[in-house]
Formats: sequence, structure tokens, C-alpha cells
Amino acid sequence: MQWRRRHCCPIKMTWTVKRSLFRTHVAGLVSLALLFAVFLFFSHQDWLPGHSGPRENPLAYTVRGLRSPKGEANQSNSLRGLWRETGNVAPKPLLNLSSQQGEGAAGEAAVVGGGGGGGARMGVMGLGDSMSTNNTLEKEMGVGGRLSAQPYRYILNEPFKCRDSTPFLILLIAAEPGQANARNAIRQTWGNESVAMGLGFVCLFLLGTGKSSDTLLQSRIEEESRVYHDIIQQDYQDTYYNLTIKTLMGMNWVATYCPHASYVMKTDSDMFVNTEYLIQKLLKPEMPPRQRYFTGYLMRGYAPNRNKDSKWYMPPEVYPSERYPIFCSGTGYVFSGDMAELIYQASLSIRRLHLEDVYVGICLAKLRIEPAPPPNEFLFNHWRVSYSSCKYSHLITSHQFQPNELIKYWNHLQSNKHNACINMAKEKSGRHRHRKFHGERPP
Repeated sequence: MQWRRRHCCPIKMTWTVKRSLFRTHVAGLVSLALLFAVFLFFSHQDWLPGHSGPRENPLAYTVRGLRSPKGEANQSNSLRGLWRETGNVAPKPLLNLSSQQGEGAAGEAAVVGGGGGGGARMGVMGLGDSMSTNNTLEKEMGVGGRLSAQPYRYILNEPFKCRDSTPFLILLIAAEPGQANARNAIRQTWGNESVAMGLGFVCLFLLGTGKSSDTLLQSRIEEESRVYHDIIQQDYQDTYYNLTIKTLMGMNWVATYCPHASYVMKTDSDMFVNTEYLIQKLLKPEMPPRQRYFTGYLMRGYAPNRNKDSKWYMPPEVYPSERYPIFCSGTGYVFSGDMAELIYQASLSIRRLHLEDVYVGICLAKLRIEPAPPPNEFLFNHWRVSYSSCKYSHLITSHQFQPNELIKYWNHLQSNKHNACINMAKEKSGRHRHRKFHGERPP
């Protein structure tokens, strides 16, 4: 009994024991602090394998990183290397967009690391092969050249859309040639002129060409154009890596044929866009139109993706900076009508990049125009928001919709838009009473 009682009693806490325990605790805390510091250090090193992979959302190109004065300086120098400062602003082109260089620019080299002749020089990559034929990924990734005013040829155009009136809003919708169902769904829903409630409204689909052998597809697109008169098409190959050309085609169309439009939105064919909420709550037609305005889902502090296997890979020799400037997700951004010509003109002196939304952000940086944050951070979403009529009546964009889903949810929203959140509260209350009556647990 004495043995058991003696070994069950607590150890006597002498000064030596207390000091030993204190040292043990301090050593443990120091070790944890060191491990955390090492983790922070390595988590922000772009050279680590797989570190620059895309974020959870597939539209984010890489992980965010801590900013530093050195990183900001490198970004500033690199951006200066992406464009050439000229004494005179390039004249507005009378023709259309092209990725082919003029004769005098064929051997031009881009200065990286700031202005002046002392910077390291990087030769312009083979532009004639890069975006015109697009036979291989390597050719499509040849994005080191500059755009000039030598045109891609218009296959389909709508030059008289703004002849009789000046629209309040133009929708530029990037679509693939074979997405006829998506285009028809948009015409029935958020791209229908009825959403503008008497305001001037133009909806245009931006297309390149499909495979050269697919003449049946092209004939169907031309017939679709004759029926709806809402397709703009030029003769570049319609691929992901040509989205920048597609967007600049739309910018140039606005600047050439509809320069006095109040606002423009560029978006994609798999988006849900609440155009009514966009017009009434964000653009506010009762107010004077803004100037030099650009907004959307802001992407801040993103680093170029250096993983060669990634869809969003950015070669360091093309974009050597550690950070992209602030840009808006290409799934949907809105800008004042005057910005179309400004962005297009800026693009004429900036090397083309295949990441369209990043490239537009670089054009804005050259123009010294920072995208404005939307009044509500939940207005623009470059992911799919779970549907409820209450949520969708208070947002502008949601991503990844099939044509049948778009029609279904749009019709539901229209039938509930005046009491969307009231109905949602009633439904929630009804489900609660049902569970309580049947003794069910809430989910």
C-alpha cells in the first residue's frame, strides 16, 4: 500500500525541475517559430517545383505572394520593357486587327529591364508563324511580337449596328465557332435586347475561324449571321491562345464603329450575366456616363505561372517580372466606352501575351489607369455560384453554365426577381417547419 501511495503522489517541484521544464518549453517554442519561418520562406519561392501552379479556381494563374520593394521595382522595369515609348500616339487604324508585323518591325528587339540602350535585349519571337497558323502549341505560344494595324480580314461584320442610335451598353461575348447552342441561349436570356428596358443595347459574338476543312460549320455560322446580325468574325484561328486577338478585335470594333457607346462589357459564352442588375445598379443610366472607367473581379498580386505543363504557363523570357499588374478576370469586366480605343491604341506598342485578361491589365498599367473595385465584392464571380433567386438577383456574373441551365435559371430568376429574397425566406421557413414536424435534423 505504501509503494502504491508513494508512486501515485505528484513529483516534488524543486527549483531544478522547474528550470528544466521552463527550458524545455522555451526550446519547443523556438523550434516551432523557426519551422514557421522556414515554411513562410519556402512558400514564396517561385523556383520550387509546382509552386506556381494554378489556384483552386481554374481561372487564377498562380499563387499569390508577398510583395516587396524589390518585386515592385522588378515589375515596374519589366512593364517598361513590354512597351516602347514613342513621341507620338499611334494613329487610329482605318483597318482592323492583325498580329502580323510591318516591314520595319520584323527585326525589332524588345528592351527588358527599363528604357535606354543599356538594358538586356530579347529578340522578338517568330510572330508570323505564331498566331496565324497555330498548328502547334509551340507556335501558339510564340507571343513575343507586337500588333500592328495590318488587318485580319473580316469574314463577318456588322458595321452599321450603331448608325441609327448610340447604345448605352455593348456586350462583347467571346464564343467558339461551334457554340451555336450557347449563342442561342444567350439571345433568349441575358443577351436579349429586352433586358435594356428601352436603353440602347448591342450584343455581339466574337469569333475566329474553325478548322479550315470544316466548311459546313462556316456555312452554318454565316447563315446564323444572316438571321441575327450579331456575329463579328475575322480570319484568325479560334483557339484559347488567341483570346487576346479576339478581345482586341472587339475593342477595335467598338472604337471604329461605335465610339460613343456609354459602356462595354466583355464576357464569355459560358457565363450567367444579370444584365438588368448590371445596368440599373452598377452603370446607373440616370447618372452621367463615367470616363476612363474599368471594373470587374480584381486580381491582385498574381505571379506568372512558370510550370511548363500548365495551361497558364508564362515563359520568363516573355514576361520576366515577378508579378502581374492588377487585372480583372476575363470572365467578365466592364469599362466605359472611351476605354476601347485607349486599350487598343496601347496594345499597338505592347508585346502580345496569350493570357488575355493579364494583357488587358498591362495595357491599363501603360495607360496608368487602375481598375476600380466594384461596389460589392460579390458582384463579379469567376466561379460558379450556387443558384438561388435571391443571390442571383444581386450579382452580375457567375461562371460555367451549360445552355440549358442558362435558360432554366434565367427564366426562374425572371419569374421571381421582384420578390426573390422574400420567396427564399418563405421556402427556408417552410423547410424548417417540415423538418420540425417530422422530427428531422437540419442538414
